[in-house]
Amino acid sequence: MIVLEEKKQRAIEWFNLLQKNICENFMEIEEEGAYQTSDMEAGIFIEKKWTREGGGGGKMRLMNGRIFEKVGVNTSVVHGELSREFRSSIPGAKKDGKFWAAGISVVVHPQNPFIPAAHMNTRFIITSKSWFGGGGDLTPIRPAGKQVRKFHSDLQKVCDNYQKGSYPKFKKWCDDYFFLKHRNEPRGAGGIFFDNLDSGEWNADFEFIRNVGDTFKNSYSQIVRATKDNIWNEADREYQEVRRGRYVEFNLLYDRGTLFGLKTGGNIDAILMSLPPRVRWP
Repeated sequence: MIVLEEKKQRAIEWFNLLQKNICENFMEIEEEGAYQTSDMEAGIFIEKKWTREGGGGGKMRLMNGRIFEKVGVNTSVVHGELSREFRSSIPGAKKDGKFWAAGISVVVHPQNPFIPAAHMNTRFIITSKSWFGGGGDLTPIRPAGKQVRKFHSDLQKVCDNYQKGSYPKFKKWCDDYFFLKHRNEPRGAGGIFFDNLDSGEWNADFEFIRNVGDTFKNSYSQIVRATKDNIWNEADREYQEVRRGRYVEFNLLYDRGTLFGLKTGGNIDAILMSLPPRVRWP
């Protein structure tokens, strides 16, 4: 049986490695450039470390570039005690509020409106219980049927390899979760989402988490390369910024990760990294 401290260490090492791999992959694409932004300088990731007063900290990596207008790839490892009003919403925390959490969060807002925006996060949380959570989703601005089908197909393979029947379950979970109730519309084209993942086979669950991360990196990179040279105009950009407003509304009103970060004393810049650089409301 794997002891808890070993599980923590393996999770931390994986999240750090995935952060490194995603940043390197996105930097390669950024260096390749795109037709309409070839005169702009390639962006680079800037790392900023932070510490949490209650325990732990993280590494923010942010890039503002010619393909990736804004992309953040953050990792964190935090621990401490949850506030009393927040304990009842976290499994296993009601008694004493003690928690430990590690994870990675990726949010991409591209320059080109024909490149879908994307999000992925995975996390390992320990209270008196322990579990994994996370997922990945795609938010096209302009029609991207081929890219959406590819993204879902790639994620379905990961789910099928983990547990038969998990893809439709996690897909529906994502569709229900990333839904703007006040507008009665989905945030994007969906993907998968899961929480409280504990099958009783930790190694199998952890392998699934790793595969979700790797698949997101590979699938989304292929989508970016396939769409980064699509021609766009100012009308496309204006529409992109309007649709980005939906992203802001969801993250500030409904997102659990945002709420968890704020309630546990996380770094504000890292928590709000997901917000797009330019947005408008009509």
